Amino acid sequence: MNDFPWTAERPWRGIMVATALPLRSDLSVDHDAYAAHVRRLLDHGCDGVVPNGSLGEYQTLTDAERAQVVHTAVAAAGDGARVMPGVSAYGSGEARRWAEQAAEAGCGSVLLLPPNAYRADAAAVRAHYAEVGAVGLPVVAYNNPIDTKVDLTPTLLAELHREAGIVAVKEFSGDVRRAFEIAELAPDLDLLVGADDVLLELALAGAVGWIAGYPNAFPASCAELYHAAVAGDLATALPLYRSLHPLLRWDSKTEFVQAIKVSMDLVGRHGGPVRPPRSPLTGAAAAAVREATGKAVADGHR
Repeated sequence: MNDFPWTAERPWRGIMVATALPLRSDLSVDHDAYAAHVRRLLDHGCDGVVPNGSLGEYQTLTDAERAQVVHTAVAAAGDGARVMPGVSAYGSGEARRWAEQAAEAGCGSVLLLPPNAYRADAAAVRAHYAEVGAVGLPVVAYNNPIDTKVDLTPTLLAELHREAGIVAVKEFSGDVRRAFEIAELAPDLDLLVGADDVLLELALAGAVGWIAGYPNAFPASCAELYHAAVAGDLATALPLYRSLHPLLRWDSKTEFVQAIKVSMDLVGRHGGPVRPPRSPLTGAAAAAVREATGKAVADGHR
C-alpha cells in the first residue's frame, strides 16, 4: 500500500482536521486561539483543517462568525488550499453561498452534507450537490446517515460522482464494508475516513484521507498512526491504534465536541467551553475522557 499525500491538486487528501473552535468564557469566538490552533496542527504533521463542521459548532455561529472563522483559518494556514470549510445548510442556495464565500477566501475544497431538513430523495440529493458544485470548488460529500437521516449509499455516491462531480466522500456510517463497494462503483471517487474509531479499518480498505477529530488534542501521534495505517504498516499502526482507541471512539459519540475539547484543555491546547444547546461534559463521561486522555499522555502521545 502507498501513503496518498496531500497535494494542492487534491487538497482533500491526507489528514484534514475537523477543527474544534476555541471559545472564551463568555462564549465568544477566540480567533487568536483558533489561529494558533490551526498553526499548531499544521506544525505537528496534519495537512489541513476543516472549519465550520459539527466539531466546530457551526450550527451555533452567526453568519458573521462563520465567515470570519474561514478567514481566520486561511490566514493562519498561510495557504487557502489547506482549508476545507463545511458549507452545510438547510437550503441548497444557502449552502451554495457558503461555498462561494469559501471560494472568495481562497479555500481549496468544501465539505457538504446532504439536505438534512427532511429526508430527501435521490433526485433532491443530486440537485443539492449539483447546486453547490456549480461554484467550481471541489466538493467532498459527507455521509452521516445517523444525524441527517439521508444515507449516501455507494450507489448514490457513484451517481453524485458521475452527475454532480463530487471528488470524495467523508464516510461516517461506520460500515467499513462500504469501502469496497464504493471502490467498485466509483473507482475514481476518493474515500476519506469520517470517524476516528474506524481509521485503521478504512485505511486498509483504501482510504486516502482522514477528516479527523482527535488530532485536535494529539496531532503528532494521530499523524503517525494515519501514515502507518495507509501505508499498511501494521507493526506500527496497530499498537498506536489500540492505545488511542479509548479516545478515538468518542468521535462517534453524541458528546464528541465536549469530549475532544476536554482532551484539548487537559493537554494545554485550549478547547474551551461549548455553546448551548450542548452542555459541559460531567459525571462518568467526563471522568472517562479525563482518564483516557491521561493514559494517552502517559503513553507518550502528543
